[in-house]
Amino acid sequence: MIAIPHYIDPDEYLIIDRDSSTRHEYHHGLVYAMAGGSDTHSQIGIKLLGLIDNHLDDTPCRVYNEVKVTHNDEFFYYPDAFVTCDPRDREDRYIKRHPKLIAEVLSKSTEKFDRTDKFTNYQKLDNLEEYVLIEQDAQRVECRRRNADNIWETTVYETGDRVTLTSLNLEFDIARLYRGLD
Repeated sequence: MIAIPHYIDPDEYLIIDRDSSTRHEYHHGLVYAMAGGSDTHSQIGIKLLGLIDNHLDDTPCRVYNEVKVTHNDEFFYYPDAFVTCDPRDREDRYIKRHPKLIAEVLSKSTEKFDRTDKFTNYQKLDNLEEYVLIEQDAQRVECRRRNADNIWETTVYETGDRVTLTSLNLEFDIARLYRGLD
């Protein structure tokens, strides 16, 4: 990600992002152009979206990608996948504020940010119950979950395991995310 080196307020960012053919993320006044992902990144994201979408059928919950998530306009991120069940998130077609699950497919260029600063920001989302990090180059899924004491606990799933997304009451074989990849 490349930052524009001066502060931009959230309203300016929203105009820049709306009028641009390139998606941008916003992080505390800095705007970052998003790099394109690999075919593996894309396929894992599609498989995850499909698993979740099929599971959410006939519920008030919705799964999204390519839609912004924010908290008090401090940041605007485009998660690879996220779920919201909050009716307030139906008010704005472009920005969601109350996700219960967010998933990111890790890339070499964004992994550190996804694991640290982005996670720190996502923890500000009151409704967020689960943050999922998916490796591209190995069958490995890390689920960070907020417990009843507001403490985040981590469970790691690897080859041969069944992944449990507790926030959605969804369980599936990890191999389903990686099936057919080169």
